[in-house]
Amino acid sequence: SAGKDLAKSEAKGSHCLCRSTHSHFIPPKAIQNLMLSQRGPRCKNVEIIATLKGGRQVCLEAAAPWVRLTVKAILAR
Repeated sequence: SAGKDLAKSEAKGSHCLCRSTHSHFIPPKAIQNLMLSQRGPRCKNVEIIATLKGGRQVCLEAAAPWVRLTVKAILAR
Protein backbone atom coordinates (compact mmCIF):
# COMPACT_ATOMS: atom_id res chain seq x y z
CA SER A 1 0.00 0.00 0.00
CA ALA A 2 1.16 3.53 -0.67
CA GLY A 3 2.14 5.31 2.53
CA LYS A 4 3.03 8.87 3.27
CA ASP A 5 6.73 9.52 3.73
CA LEU A 6 8.22 11.34 6.66
CA ALA A 7 9.13 14.95 6.15
CA LYS A 8 11.01 17.35 8.32
CA SER A 9 9.04 20.50 7.67
CA GLU A 10 11.17 23.00 9.56
CA ALA A 11 10.81 25.44 6.67
CA LYS A 12 7.11 25.74 7.53
CA GLY A 13 7.90 26.43 11.20
CA SER A 14 6.63 23.02 12.33
CA HIS A 15 8.84 20.46 14.02
CA CYS A 16 6.50 17.54 13.44
CA LEU A 17 7.96 14.54 11.65
CA CYS A 18 4.78 13.67 9.79
CA ARG A 19 3.54 15.84 6.96
CA SER A 20 0.49 13.61 6.44
CA THR A 21 -0.81 10.29 7.77
CA HIS A 22 -1.74 6.90 6.35
CA SER A 23 -5.12 5.54 7.42
CA HIS A 24 -5.47 2.41 5.26
CA PHE A 25 -4.96 -0.92 7.04
CA ILE A 26 -1.43 -2.32 7.20
CA PRO A 27 -1.13 -5.91 8.48
CA PRO A 28 0.75 -5.99 11.82
CA LYS A 29 3.10 -8.64 10.41
CA ALA A 30 4.28 -6.08 7.83
CA ILE A 31 5.34 -3.65 10.57
CA GLN A 32 8.88 -4.10 11.86
CA ASN A 33 8.95 -1.27 14.41
CA LEU A 34 6.79 1.55 15.80
CA MET A 35 7.88 4.91 17.12
CA LEU A 36 5.44 6.93 19.20
CA SER A 37 5.93 10.67 19.54
CA GLN A 38 3.78 12.46 22.11
CA ARG A 39 2.44 15.99 21.82
CA GLY A 40 4.79 18.65 23.00
CA PRO A 41 6.01 22.18 22.44
CA ARG A 42 7.51 21.26 19.06
CA CYS A 43 4.53 19.39 17.62
CA LYS A 44 0.88 19.50 18.69
CA ASN A 45 0.09 16.06 17.23
CA VAL A 46 0.60 12.55 18.56
CA GLU A 47 2.64 10.86 15.84
CA ILE A 48 2.90 7.14 15.20
CA ILE A 49 5.66 6.24 12.76
CA ALA A 50 5.75 2.66 11.49
CA THR A 51 8.84 1.14 9.95
CA LEU A 52 7.74 -1.52 7.50
CA LYS A 53 9.71 -4.71 6.90
CA GLY A 54 10.97 -3.29 3.59
CA GLY A 55 12.54 -0.39 5.49
CA ARG A 56 10.06 2.30 4.45
CA GLN A 57 8.64 4.54 7.16
CA VAL A 58 5.04 5.76 7.16
CA CYS A 59 3.08 7.95 9.53
CA LEU A 60 -0.12 6.34 10.78
CA GLU A 61 -3.40 8.07 11.61
CA ALA A 62 -3.46 7.87 15.42
CA ALA A 63 -7.27 8.13 15.59
CA ALA A 64 -7.93 5.16 13.27
CA PRO A 65 -9.32 2.18 15.24
CA TRP A 66 -7.05 -0.33 13.47
CA VAL A 67 -4.00 1.76 14.39
CA ARG A 68 -4.91 1.72 18.10
CA LEU A 69 -5.39 -2.07 18.04
CA THR A 70 -2.17 -2.61 16.09
CA VAL A 71 -0.16 -0.42 18.46
CA LYS A 72 -1.48 -2.39 21.45
CA ALA A 73 -0.69 -5.72 19.75
CA ILE A 74 2.84 -4.69 18.77
CA LEU A 75 3.62 -3.23 22.20
CA ALA A 76 2.46 -6.51 23.75
CA ARG A 77 5.00 -8.54 21.70
